[in-house]
Amino acid sequence: MPTYRIIGADGKEYGPISVDQMRQWVTEGRVNMQTRVLVEGTTDWKTVADLPEFAKPVTPAPGFGAPLPPPPGSQPAFPTMPTTPAYGSAADQVNGPGIALIILGAINIILSLGRMALTLAGLGMSTMSNTNTSNEMEKAALAFFGTFGMALLAVGLIGGLVILFGGIKMRNLQNYGLCMTASILAMIPCLSCCFLIGIPIGIWALVVLSKPEVKNLFR
Repeated sequence: MPTYRIIGADGKEYGPISVDQMRQWVTEGRVNMQTRVLVEGTTDWKTVADLPEFAKPVTPAPGFGAPLPPPPGSQPAFPTMPTTPAYGSAADQVNGPGIALIILGAINIILSLGRMALTLAGLGMSTMSNTNTSNEMEKAALAFFGTFGMALLAVGLIGGLVILFGGIKMRNLQNYGLCMTASILAMIPCLSCCFLIGIPIGIWALVVLSKPEVKNLFR
């Protein structure tokens, strides 16, 4: 039987718990369909409603099937979940900028690889045309600018990779530092081939990441 970990209304992680215990907490109102849950052995956080075994809300059975009320003065196992899922609403905020960073990073990678291929092709043709020339300065200038251009494209390629993986980590609420770095790189012209669209995307991601309710959910 699978076990689960959940995020309570206080932003803390609880578990592992069994299927029966999860159903009991749903019945008692401590967990709702929007509570964030992680199946042990996986890395993808979902909502309770996303899991087939909890697709329909568990209702208390009549008579002896209903849960007993806690003794007077006792405290619940963890804080009662509010009707509005605090975790869900905060975690959903990272989906938009996370996807935008992934798309931006992929575009940067494709453009950088394409430009590197064109630069190498141009260098090859120039080298062939200058094979019989005696102008050493032209050859040196060609080699310098070709090497410098390839270095810039390599930096852009690395920036695209960081932006791409930062977006993936942002959606999974992992590695806060990498997500912040990716958001900043998206706005730097020499590191982002599409910095004109990267500037608003980077600002959007930074604003979301700066929110305390979002920052506290990163692990």
